[in-house]
Amino acid sequence: MSKILVTTRIPDPGMDILAAAGEVELLELDHDGLAERCASGEYSVVVSQLRDKFDAELLASAKLVGISNYAVGFDNIDVAAATASGITVGNTPGVLTDSTADIALLLMLATARRAIESDNLVRSGGFTGWKPEFMLGTDVSGRVLGLAGFGRIARATARRALGFGMTVKFCPRPPSDREVSDEELGEFAGRVEHVAWEELVATSDFLSLHVPLSEATHHLVDDRVLHAMKNTAILINTARGPVVDEAALVTALRERVIAGAGLDVYEAEPELAPGLAGLPNTVLLPHVGSATVAVRSEMARLCAENAAAMATGSLPPHPVNPEAWGQAG
Repeated sequence: MSKILVTTRIPDPGMDILAAAGEVELLELDHDGLAERCASGEYSVVVSQLRDKFDAELLASAKLVGISNYAVGFDNIDVAAATASGITVGNTPGVLTDSTADIALLLMLATARRAIESDNLVRSGGFTGWKPEFMLGTDVSGRVLGLAGFGRIARATARRALGFGMTVKFCPRPPSDREVSDEELGEFAGRVEHVAWEELVATSDFLSLHVPLSEATHHLVDDRVLHAMKNTAILINTARGPVVDEAALVTALRERVIAGAGLDVYEAEPELAPGLAGLPNTVLLPHVGSATVAVRSEMARLCAENAAAMATGSLPPHPVNPEAWGQAG
């Protein structure tokens, strides 16, 4: 019977699906401990989390059939190294589109209307009555939303923003570009504007990031980009923390180079860049883009089905690198 290593318990029905496919061992491990377990030959599959780092060194010595990542993203795994070692990687695509788009809009509204500041003020007894210029914020309706990337989550965010009467612009693959036909745009043809990255940065009132983490997008938003934004603009990040140079962002927020930021992800998560937590012009969420009961449960099902398939000798239903399956020893 195959043995499955689970680094963190996943919600129902995930654990039951795993138990039906093989012997399950639940262990929280640091990187060295994870590397040792993966190399032991004791396990066929690992069910992993984003904090579990599978680098080239670990994967070169790993004796695994597969890794099932409890996430849509897989930047914690060196997929090329996994493929070279015949290790198939699975993920949980198409599950958290709407929930993450909701969070993007929440961050826009909360940052623009100073919701956290206002809540803290009321709770601390600082609210002494309505005043004409008290806690003034920024409008969302009628403003320009710039979407960095135009995949499923960005499109769901665009759909919501259009409902708020926003003007929506996008760059499909920043910092580079590509052609996007009206046929590809579908429902958004004639309703959103395709612009170059530099124009998106310079003209957006809200710049919302929806790109995968890669060499091209690491520090996509750096000091140069922050200074190219409007000084009234708000940055929103629900993608991956390292897409933003967080130290540069702290300086830009402190010096009012931009007006604010709403973040759900961080560069060295769960740590924050020094000074970020003390800035009043921010809304900081603890990576909750997918945190609804229904979404996390569906993620668990997909993740467990990937792991169960690999543990019982089948290609997972959601492989990142299906070409690795034929190499599995």
